[in-house]
Amino acid sequence: MADTKITRRADDYARWYTDVIAAAELADYAPVKGCMVIRPNGYAIWENMQRALDDMFKATGHRNAYFPVFIPESFLAKEAEHVEGFAPEVAMVTHAGGGKLEEPLAIRPTSETIIWNAYRNWIQSYRDLPLLINQWANVVRWEMRTRLFLRTTEFLWQEGHTAHASYEEAEAEARTILEVYRTFAEDFMAVPVIAGLKSESEKFAGADHTYSIEAMMQDGRALQAGTSHHLGQNFARAFDVKFQNENGEQEYVYASSWGVSTRLVGALIMAHGDDRGIIVPPRLAATALAIVPIYRTDEQRAAVMERLDRLTAGFAGFGFHVDDREQHSPGFKFNHWEQRGVPLRMEMGPKDLDKDQVVLVRRDTGEKRFVPQDGLADEVGRTLDAVQAGLFRRAREFRESRTYAVDDLGRFNAILDGDAPGFLHGHWCASVECEDRIKAETRATIRCIPFGDAGPEAPPGQCVACGGASERAVVFGRAY
Repeated sequence: MADTKITRRADDYARWYTDVIAAAELADYAPVKGCMVIRPNGYAIWENMQRALDDMFKATGHRNAYFPVFIPESFLAKEAEHVEGFAPEVAMVTHAGGGKLEEPLAIRPTSETIIWNAYRNWIQSYRDLPLLINQWANVVRWEMRTRLFLRTTEFLWQEGHTAHASYEEAEAEARTILEVYRTFAEDFMAVPVIAGLKSESEKFAGADHTYSIEAMMQDGRALQAGTSHHLGQNFARAFDVKFQNENGEQEYVYASSWGVSTRLVGALIMAHGDDRGIIVPPRLAATALAIVPIYRTDEQRAAVMERLDRLTAGFAGFGFHVDDREQHSPGFKFNHWEQRGVPLRMEMGPKDLDKDQVVLVRRDTGEKRFVPQDGLADEVGRTLDAVQAGLFRRAREFRESRTYAVDDLGRFNAILDGDAPGFLHGHWCASVECEDRIKAETRATIRCIPFGDAGPEAPPGQCVACGGASERAVVFGRAY
């Protein structure tokens, strides 16, 4: 098993990204164009993401269900804005069972329509609300330009779909989930994000409004890491989902939907990786500690392995792996685990036995320390916590260094085409015409209208495009 050479980020960022995925054995290309095979190393990261998010969803009162992957074409047509937004990406099944289907079936691009068809039967009274459902599933969107994890024809995700008795309850739900996503991104992925409101042109098709969290990758591009949509009564009206309120009156329910996907694995790679490969934050690492025993003779091997057995018996709370492969040198193993992003490495040889110590090497900084074997489990835990915090701090400092206050549209391309592109905070008058002009002239989009505590506050000003009045700055950037 030969380790893969990784292109330097400065030489070719896109090639670096695919090299890192190959070196860490995260995914491979499938025989169907635009699809991917998620390999065990990549799926382990996704499983840990699932576990953390699933716990957070359930802690906020949500339950899991599952809905079919096939959706009748007529369902999509019931919500006009929704079907128009997804039409170019929808894959249809027209033949099955040896014949032509009476009605074509869409392969799930998202599940609002089929879920709201079910909710019509489940919801009768205010006592049935709120209905808080999440599903873990795959979806298919026929993408023209694909990239592993970031944008593939089929991908894995979770999608929440909730029903409420009032606009205010649905709004609270959408904001609650946005905060869940923000917390997960920052506390587990160690990726700082900006939370805010999407512009009308960037919102989810069929939503009243959309919130998102936006992350900055190391090439200065934005990545939308999660979205939470307040759907208003749009889907309830389309599928005639009503409930009897406490006064005995019939009302349409209010709704939210929200989701994150395997693109978070891509975000993790691009937020933390370096020229040696991926760096997995300890809270998402299946293997947080790689242990490399060092010896020359059978006698040394027996002594080192016996001591490791005693030391690792006290390890708990983090995954570890003892790399005792005989066919590879310690140097090969060091490189192997570095490329796979294991956040901490431990080395121990005969000299370390004599000194009752081990060597700990951090993947993020390369720092190498000699640590006493007494109290080792606690020290490993503290070091992993330090790696987790260090990755977040480094990513936040990078974002701050690549965030610019801009009051002139003429500066957009100079910054975005320069050596240090990033987020631009500038004023916008809220007109579609100015938003379209900015996008056409700079290829930058409004990533979000940030909340008050997300990003630098800005007093009222003038739109960077037309000079008209603007209440506050928004976040612009080129995005994946």
